[in-house]
Amino acid sequence: MEPMTEKEKMIAGEYYLAGDTVLVKDRRKSKNLLHRLNVTEYRVTKKAREIVKELIPNAGANLYIEPPFFCDYGYNIVCGENVYFNVNCVVLDCTTVTIGSNVFFGPGVQIYTATHPLDAELRKTLENALPITIGDDCWIGGNSVICPGVTIGQGCVIGAGAVVTKNIPDNSLAVGNPAKVIRKLNQE
Repeated sequence: MEPMTEKEKMIAGEYYLAGDTVLVKDRRKSKNLLHRLNVTEYRVTKKAREIVKELIPNAGANLYIEPPFFCDYGYNIVCGENVYFNVNCVVLDCTTVTIGSNVFFGPGVQIYTATHPLDAELRKTLENALPITIGDDCWIGGNSVICPGVTIGQGCVIGAGAVVTKNIPDNSLAVGNPAKVIRKLNQE
């Protein structure tokens, strides 16, 4: 069995070297596309939509990104249909970020798969990432932070400014820092 590449380790959630030449090249490609989206186009135009398709190839129909937008790689973002990112969203997609259909992100939402070892010596050279999943029909309020390894169930609302550190069950309203479920939604 051949050893895993640094990219394979990164996507698998294992410790990896972020300075690996392949990863540096991938991030540079992403940054070039982001520069075109965020600076050259800035408005949502036909050209901007083409840039988004190249940046995030694993998206369903009607992915709408209001620039500026930021991500590490783009190819680790998997979206369903009708996904909307408002201005200033950040997705650190070192591993898979799975977003369902009909999901809306308020301005300034930050999604972090990237994490680092707690041990200071390891942290000098290695990092890792944990996947994030957001179910269908969610609304993520402005300036929310979604931490590594979190799953947000279907039909959830995350209040503005929430810091989501733990999984949120389906049809929940979660608010605060750390985010806590304060009630169920769509319950009769």
